[in-house]
Amino acid sequence: MPVALEGALIGLALGVVLTVFEWYALKKAAEERGKRLHKSIEMDDMEKRRINNVLRFSLLLPAGFALGFWIIWG
Repeated sequence: MPVALEGALIGLALGVVLTVFEWYALKKAAEERGKRLHKSIEMDDMEKRRINNVLRFSLLLPAGFALGFWIIWG
């Protein structure tokens, strides 16, 4: 398997794991805040922005890992 493809796949896997973990952590925090305040469960604007930033970063990881693997091992 080409090293750039291997790097891209590793970057993709890390991006997915990072995004899922961040979404789960923020969802759990929103649920706890909803229970504490006796309101419906809803993410605030800052949490939505945080998820979007992590998602954008995760989209750049495959290209970055592919480039890094290609430079180091290619």
